Amino acid sequence: MQNKILKFSDGICFLSSGSAVGRCEFEGPVGDCFDIHDKSDRFGMKTWEKAESEMQRLALNVAMSKRGLSERDIDVMFAGDLLNQCVGSSYGLLDFDIPYFGLYGACSTAVEGIMLSAMMASAGYFGCCAAVTSSHNSSAERQYRTPIEYGGQRPPTAQWTVTGSGAFIIGSGDGVRISEALAGIVVEKGIKDANNMGAAMAPAAADTLLRYFEISGRSPDSFDMILTGDLGAEGSSILCELMYASGCDIARRHNDCGMIIYDRKRQDMHSGGSGCGCSAVILASYIIPKLYRGELSDILAVGTGAMMSPASIQQGEAIPAIGHLVRLEKPHI
Repeated sequence: MQNKILKFSDGICFLSSGSAVGRCEFEGPVGDCFDIHDKSDRFGMKTWEKAESEMQRLALNVAMSKRGLSERDIDVMFAGDLLNQCVGSSYGLLDFDIPYFGLYGACSTAVEGIMLSAMMASAGYFGCCAAVTSSHNSSAERQYRTPIEYGGQRPPTAQWTVTGSGAFIIGSGDGVRISEALAGIVVEKGIKDANNMGAAMAPAAADTLLRYFEISGRSPDSFDMILTGDLGAEGSSILCELMYASGCDIARRHNDCGMIIYDRKRQDMHSGGSGCGCSAVILASYIIPKLYRGELSDILAVGTGAMMSPASIQQGEAIPAIGHLVRLEKPHI
């Protein structure tokens, strides 16, 4: 079963999507694409953690409003984040009267939620599913590394945790199609540096992509884009090298959500973006609209996650990683 590509019913698609981001994300190269932004990063809340929860509430409300849906139309939601026991999601979505499944896939949570939603909708268990996730730079940094106020020096391999939330409504319809998925396998290659998550996640992305190409018989040139989220500059370089060494050159097709969201030089973002919110907001407000308009036709999106915890890092453990894949196609004309 580990080599099974899931194929979904032809009509399974994104019915809508929504995003909410902070100041740095709005000031980045694709800032105009996002639905909601707050230059204070607080979204009217007193703490960073409450701000993250508020982003999820806003993103889901935006996604539902675009389709004219209410909570009564959503059968189930899959949600998760980076905070302890995913409290960003449980508090942020508390007021929605919708059955809830909590997820932890680190930065792969957006794609994991999309995959599970497509599985449930395709199998007919639920008619309309929501997938929601988020991250906040100020809440994540003080949990996994040091508080922003500490002013610690960030090495060149470090990525900037995105302040953002993405929400997706998935079911049967005429939107951007979710046609296939391949679940990731946990991979650990001895990387212990919490400031180099790209290096930890790249082998997991390579494992999933190589399995997909082997099983499907397709090549990288079969797709308009092979999108990862989010390896940053360091991890993207490692991924392309690993793939090339395995006889599969993806360099011409590859892009990464962590590279798209910021201007690394102008904004001084070192290796690029990361966090659950990174791939979520890029998919929700940049990639899916491009597919809907026909600017892209057929892509692979691999959500990558560094499955670490503060305790595991403090104990000197290596960082396991995962890479979940979904194939996204433009709507049928």
